[in-house]
Amino acid sequence: MKTSEEQGRVLPIVLLGCLLIAAFFLSCFLGRYSLTPRDLFFLFREGLTGLPSGLSASASKVFFRIRLPRILAAAITGCGLALSGSVYQGAFRNPLVSPDILGATAGAGLGAAVALLLNLNGSLVQLVAFLFGLAAVGGTTILARSFGDRNSLTLSLVLTGIVVSALFQAGISLVKYVGDPYTKLPAITFWLMGSLSAAVPSSLPLLSAPLLAGGLPLLLLRWKLNLLSLPDEEAMSLGINTTRLRFIVILCATLITSSVVAVGGIIGWVGLIIPHLARMLVGSDCRFQLPAAMVLGASYLLLVDDIARSATAMDIPLGILTAVIGAPFFLLLMYKQRRSQS
Repeated sequence: MKTSEEQGRVLPIVLLGCLLIAAFFLSCFLGRYSLTPRDLFFLFREGLTGLPSGLSASASKVFFRIRLPRILAAAITGCGLALSGSVYQGAFRNPLVSPDILGATAGAGLGAAVALLLNLNGSLVQLVAFLFGLAAVGGTTILARSFGDRNSLTLSLVLTGIVVSALFQAGISLVKYVGDPYTKLPAITFWLMGSLSAAVPSSLPLLSAPLLAGGLPLLLLRWKLNLLSLPDEEAMSLGINTTRLRFIVILCATLITSSVVAVGGIIGWVGLIIPHLARMLVGSDCRFQLPAAMVLGASYLLLVDDIARSATAMDIPLGILTAVIGAPFFLLLMYKQRRSQS
């Protein structure tokens, strides 16, 4: 039996689910190729049953090959960044930690830059970025275990992650320096700003498979994540191997982050802001906070991507919009927290 307090935390998650559904259908209508609710009904019927929609071939092509994959990619990306951000903040006991703390973002950025420099196609760019992101985190983990303080592995991971990120950022700068300033440099720079304009149906498995592989263990272990907020000695007295648990959750969160960056580029602030919002709505209990953050992150990035592809004639990079929205909002959160403590 759920207590009244637990039921009160479930209700916001249900409402957030309704918000996600509304954001999904709103995103289907928005775009340079306008669709009516009737058009959307027949398009979904065509996709589910194979019956002809009666619309033009261009309408089906635009919706199924361009708009719908981008909508799904935005939802998966927001969900993954919010989930990994929540896990990182819990694992490191620091609300200012973001998903790129272990070098996954910088590693994936270097991989994409190298792939673009070598004229690889879209799918290979994503794959190389994904592998570089995992390599960066693997290097961080190995160096932290080899040279860091074994009694403070968390601090060693953070410090080593900063060093590895700096090295990969230097690699990105080197690639941009040697790249053709008229063709390669603009492509690399635009990718690093973050965008889902290149999302196609083949991108979805690269996004969804790591999210399932990393997200499912995190959801199954979410009740144990609450214990990571305790001092390690107290958690260990309850029978929890904090070092192993922290390693598992960091590995899963990094897998998600690398796949997201590989497809959408560097999209900041989502993994930092959304976990704070989720905690404001349902509290800090990871059993409720992780699902709330996932649904809220998907809805948020869906709406931001709607602005990115509809506000102007050209796509606005998502990294710019998330920074413009996220930075002032984070300052507001800090101000409210200070007011509440005074």
